[in-house]
Amino acid sequence: MKKRISVFLFLSVILLTFCLTGFSKKMESQLNIKSKSAYLLDYKTNSVIYSYNETKRLPIASVTKVMTLALCFDALKDGIFNLDDKIIVSENASSMGGSQIFLEKDGEYLISDIIKGIVVCSANDGCVAMAELIAGSEDNFVTLMNNKANELQMNNTLFVNCTGLPKPGQYSCAKDVVTMFNYLLEHDEYFNFSTIWIDKISHPNDRFTEISNTNKLIRFYQGCDAGKTGFTQEAGHCLVASACKNNMRLISCVISSPDSKTRFNEVSSLFNYGFNNYESRKILDCSKPLTFKADVKGGKAKTINLSIDRDVYIFTEKNKKCSFDFDFNLDKSIKAPIVKNQVLGELNIYEKGVLIDTVKIVSMQDLESKSYLDCIIEAFYNWSML
Repeated sequence: MKKRISVFLFLSVILLTFCLTGFSKKMESQLNIKSKSAYLLDYKTNSVIYSYNETKRLPIASVTKVMTLALCFDALKDGIFNLDDKIIVSENASSMGGSQIFLEKDGEYLISDIIKGIVVCSANDGCVAMAELIAGSEDNFVTLMNNKANELQMNNTLFVNCTGLPKPGQYSCAKDVVTMFNYLLEHDEYFNFSTIWIDKISHPNDRFTEISNTNKLIRFYQGCDAGKTGFTQEAGHCLVASACKNNMRLISCVISSPDSKTRFNEVSSLFNYGFNNYESRKILDCSKPLTFKADVKGGKAKTINLSIDRDVYIFTEKNKKCSFDFDFNLDKSIKAPIVKNQVLGELNIYEKGVLIDTVKIVSMQDLESKSYLDCIIEAFYNWSML
């Protein structure tokens, strides 16, 4: 069964003049980015909202740890370790300089504490400890980092260590940083750490280290729930962060800002630009039935109500008129019994002839097969109607 439906959506306008192209251009000029590069992306659709020198190869300092964390959470997902497991810290890991949580040589630590130290306060010693746990050595771990970068098509990135500490040959770009941060955000466990503002790390012999989040937007920008800072003299001040408002998540990155205040202000300005001018608009609601039903063979009822397996959103400029085409493709033969949410087909959504999303068509309720008695009753009813 195949149906093609054209739907036109138009939101009512309160202040139309604020949504015209001229306004968007004015906002863009007001951003006045002083960082060497910047990038703003919609998380759900990978739609680019703003870019400036986004592929320029630059050092990114501790923003490198985004990839380190991504591989840590990959390993967690793969069952290589659990967060409540403990590891013994090597002399090599404990000797790392720069930002650290002061891990003790041969000290035993919870993995959750070490990851917390990396996420919250950019712990170099924690990074090396996790690299050695996952890959046996930092060098082996760096190979995994570059392999993942290639997999994610980060074409302007090369890692030479897992911390971002200055070392020749290491570089990335704003676009690639957002790509790997996008990947990190796919790990739900990350958010258990990313929103921590102040906490502490426990050491052997009842010693502890107080930590505070280097990403100040966690506290000072409404909706910001994730981010990673970086700074070296060579890289300048760097930041990638994510914020969520009105069912829309944005990722913003600046590299090589002249000072710390500028990086936070510019990422905030990019967020404001995105949230003020764009929206995530729901065009299909999974809680509502489709406008047609599916014919069912051998069921207690001849048809069944249909819906989709998830809501469908599009990323678009606010108050923009949009049109879509929907192709509904049901399975050729649908037979009872059917259980609620059983997949019965596929729905493709097109905008201007381009496929923008695909969702599954599902049943909205259970439907039992006809019993022998049902067949007799139906036959008798049909005979009586003759």
